[in-house]
Amino acid sequence: MDSDLADQPCLACSSDDDPLPPEVYLGYLEHLDTDKWNVIDYHHLHGTYTFPDFKTALSFSNSIGLLAEEEWHHPDIHLSWGKVEVDVWTHKIDGLHKTDFVFAAKVDRIYAVLSKN
Repeated sequence: MDSDLADQPCLACSSDDDPLPPEVYLGYLEHLDTDKWNVIDYHHLHGTYTFPDFKTALSFSNSIGLLAEEEWHHPDIHLSWGKVEVDVWTHKIDGLHKTDFVFAAKVDRIYAVLSKN
């Protein structure tokens, strides 16, 4: 995981921006935990995180929600017993933007901190 990516702000894009092509987003994907994240249909990031119980998965989901409000970048979060799935893309351009990878790196960082406890 590239800590520099997680340290960057989630910047809003313009509706004039194009979604990132694979030759660009694959470079950003390399900075994420690729055991957790992959790109689906060239359109969005999908991350899957596992936990020993529901309570920890819920805490992680709540932390992602707080991050989403802070960064004003809102993923789809799917919570189930021992698992959280996260889908991220930039709705304004209906595809991937650098900010999606920044957000995903921040989610990886939350998971790393939570996993240590």
